[in-house]
Amino acid sequence: MIRHLIVDVTLVVAFLTLLGLLTVVGVDRLRSFPAMASEQLRLLLPYLVLLGLVLVVNDFLRNLGPSFSWIVGWRITEDIVALEGGFVATVQGYSHPWLTHYFSVTYIYGYIFLLVFPILAYLLYTDDRRPAREAVIAYSLNYGIGVLCYILFIAYGPRNVPEVHVDGLLYTYWPESQLITRELNANVNVFPSLHASLSFTIAFLAYRWREVYRWWLPISALLALSVSLSTMYLGIHWATDVVAGLVLAAVSLAGAIWLTSPDRHDGPVGAIGRHLRRLVDVPVLAASRRVRALYRSLRTDQSGSVPPETE
Repeated sequence: MIRHLIVDVTLVVAFLTLLGLLTVVGVDRLRSFPAMASEQLRLLLPYLVLLGLVLVVNDFLRNLGPSFSWIVGWRITEDIVALEGGFVATVQGYSHPWLTHYFSVTYIYGYIFLLVFPILAYLLYTDDRRPAREAVIAYSLNYGIGVLCYILFIAYGPRNVPEVHVDGLLYTYWPESQLITRELNANVNVFPSLHASLSFTIAFLAYRWREVYRWWLPISALLALSVSLSTMYLGIHWATDVVAGLVLAAVSLAGAIWLTSPDRHDGPVGAIGRHLRRLVDVPVLAASRRVRALYRSLRTDQSGSVPPETE
């Protein structure tokens, strides 16, 4: 069952990503990327490696975290209930089958697309590498700070607190979705909402680099708002979690801008990047040459002439 669900999600997100690349990024930029691929990958791969390491550590700590949290964590569920009362129940008071369908699909498919597309889109933007660097570092900070918060704060989501009378609409409407969410998170990991923080981060990045892909700003803003609302409508997160996610998004983006600014390249972040690049330069360049050779051979087959080499 879970394998079928993963395949379904992968196909839908792949289709949305392809559609986004064709419409938002554009065919011309996609065609011109192979000539710049080796240099772009060489310079950005250290940041992607860093994000991969953060995700591995994040996954480890999420599995270990709940047990450790009960020893050192601050139990804040009652504090959240006292602060906002039945706000999420009020949001669910406007439930409708169409809304439930929209927010369920947005929470799963829309959120994953929102995470995947910007990385690819900014990777393909070779005119300026700052958008891609900032995006990857901002993701890393979101996940890193978020998992620390999950260890320090113990909070159950509204659907797990009977006195607030909130239904788990996602699992009522789409029971199979539990197979994915259960693998990715524990029911005490709700403060802050990483769905909200990463969605807002992507929207903030889209605004900051709005001249890069002008249509991505309204799309990402709509998706970020929809994902954040879905977490409350579906009974997964409190409004407090969403507000905390908004703050985390702002902090993560500010940190990413600071860490990737030109005057930081001679500091520790720049030094780490240079060392990582030394480790990956040889295999990346070799792989990129193979890709470029394949690209040139395909162009030759189509046109009958050899396109000029571009360095």
